[in-house]
Amino acid sequence: MKLLRVGAPGEERPAVRTDDGRLLDLSSVASDIDGAFLASGGLDRARTALAEGSLPELDPEGLRIGAPVARPGKVVCVGLNYRDHAAETGAPVPARPVVFMKDPGTVVGPYDEVLIPRRSVKTDWEVELAVVIGRRARYLDGPAAARAVIAGYAISHDVSEREFQLEYSSQWDLGKSCETFNPLGPWLVTADEAGDPQNLGLRLSVNGVKRQDGHTGDMIFPVDHIVSYLSQYMVLEPGDVINTGTPAGVALGLPGTPFLTPGDTVELSVDGLGSQRQTFGRA
Repeated sequence: MKLLRVGAPGEERPAVRTDDGRLLDLSSVASDIDGAFLASGGLDRARTALAEGSLPELDPEGLRIGAPVARPGKVVCVGLNYRDHAAETGAPVPARPVVFMKDPGTVVGPYDEVLIPRRSVKTDWEVELAVVIGRRARYLDGPAAARAVIAGYAISHDVSEREFQLEYSSQWDLGKSCETFNPLGPWLVTADEAGDPQNLGLRLSVNGVKRQDGHTGDMIFPVDHIVSYLSQYMVLEPGDVINTGTPAGVALGLPGTPFLTPGDTVELSVDGLGSQRQTFGRA
């Protein structure tokens, strides 16, 4: 299934996208797509309602698409998880996952405006595969256990301000947690439909110029390892989001470091997970 949330910010309703592109209202099944929905068997209820053909159709005309998961409890990120990205930034390949947190309030819809922070001169892009947790997870014992707690996947845009991130603090949070810095969606694609998370292409362009063209098979630490690893150090809750890293091609590693400026448009996609498009504005 492809689950999504549609409507104005703060007024989103849950929906499902059919294989032929129609939007069906899930409001009779759940009040929202969030941790409570995932923890209480919401995916099974949605599948049943979809199979029964009882869900009313929504008119997509002018309908905003929000983030597919209502405000996550936490957004956990893995940095430098592609060898080519580590190389372009001059960082050594990490022996263990580089983990940092991102303010859950950064999560916005896939087509919402992204705001370049005041005094920013180094706002950068990063296309990533996001993992959405579907069951409470602690001390998972290996890849099979990790796979069992994944509800699905989505496109994540881990927008970053490099000066804030790398020059203002030894922690990365300042450059990762600015408002609107995590467009997510358009859909939460359930794990059974998404298939092998290590066999997905990721692409990103800025103003029509291709900047990133990577593949999840090039991750240093694959999805199963990341989920299991994180569960050794924190409890993963339903609705939590994990950003799994970005391939090479970010502005920080390009000649001339062409960081984003107001008016720039970024488009990104991941195989089977749809696409995003944001225009950048001023905070």
